[in-house]
Formats: sequence, C-alpha cells, structure tokens
Amino acid sequence: MDHDIAVSRLAALGHGHRLTLFKHLTRAGAKGMTAGCLARACGLQPSAFSFHINQLQNAGLVTSWRRSRNIFYAVAIDEMRQLMVYLTEDCCDGHPEICGGLARAIAHCSDPDQDYKAAS
Repeated sequence: MDHDIAVSRLAALGHGHRLTLFKHLTRAGAKGMTAGCLARACGLQPSAFSFHINQLQNAGLVTSWRRSRNIFYAVAIDEMRQLMVYLTEDCCDGHPEICGGLARAIAHCSDPDQDYKAAS
C-alpha cells in the first residue's frame, strides 16, 4: 500500500463520527446498512451523515450501492485488510509471536481466498 493512501485512510478514521460510522459498518459486515439506519445508529443528522460518510468513501474505506429507494453502505473489506497489513507488516521486529493474536488475525485477513466483498 502506498504511504499516502494509508495516511488518507487513517485521517478519515481520525474523527469521532467517522470512526463510529466505520465501526457500525464493520459490525454489519458485507450486507451493509441503509443510510437512514446507519445515521440513526450513529446519532447523526442527515447533513452531518452525508459529510462524514463521503469522507470515508473518498478514502476508499466504504462502498455504497442502491437497492430500490435505499442506499446501502458497507466497509470496503479489501481496503481495510490492506490498511491493516500495511500497519502491521513490520510488526515485532520479525517476531510475530510477540503480537499474539494480532499476527494471526492479520495473516487470515490478508488471505486472498477470503472474499467478503459487499454485493453491489
């Protein structure tokens, strides 16, 4: 992953509302959440929701699709994996056992056979 992309994604997550949105979407998984449900779950007014969800989309961390009259949002799983791998690729000075479960989780998340993309 390019350093500037990592900085952009971390900056997008570096705001309380956006981190809350992201955490709700990670819990929802590939099925995602409708815009209205997500905004209510996070306690955001429509204008604030739009601003913050757009920041996450622009950083490549969130995807969206329309189904009938609803817009759904979901975490961009592959991009989240790439960021996690980038952050931990040099973990523990070549001794991943020091990281405990983190190293195993990252190894599993970066497995290309695991495809959890949201259906568009």
